[in-house]
Amino acid sequence: MSRRRPSDHGWLAYYRELIGTWARKANSIHDAEDATHDVIANMLEGDASVIHDRRAYLHRSVYHGLLNQHRRQSRERAVPLHELNEDDHPAQADPDAGARLAQLSDALLDALQELPPRCQQVFAWHRLEGWTVPEIAAHMDLSVSSVEKYLARTMRHLHARLQKFND
Repeated sequence: MSRRRPSDHGWLAYYRELIGTWARKANSIHDAEDATHDVIANMLEGDASVIHDRRAYLHRSVYHGLLNQHRRQSRERAVPLHELNEDDHPAQADPDAGARLAQLSDALLDALQELPPRCQQVFAWHRLEGWTVPEIAAHMDLSVSSVEKYLARTMRHLHARLQKFND
């Protein structure tokens, strides 16, 4: 079954398709609409005559827009411990704090050891040594996407395994 090409080859011909596709994949119609509107505005402001396949261009651009939006939101949520106010710091002064920290450290080590070596290495370089994803990808001779997948898998696993310490 082949797709019927719209008779109008402008951005409007693909608008509903873009919103429908990316709303399902992003799980948010609002995010899909925002990304689609941004891409269309950028396309209209630039030279659209150099775009050979508008449908492919629009889909790829919306994808990248949603990915960038997700990355921005992920960065905004994380605050390094040294930047927290004293009142917000998770350090506890009670006598059991040392024991809880030791339990958390042991659980973290156990959870990391359950993962494949590549996930462990990506986590160590990214979270502990501060390497960027492209640096890790170049060093391991992997694609950036693969490194991002290893990192996401590791973080999901750690979140699930260390959830009991979140109380």
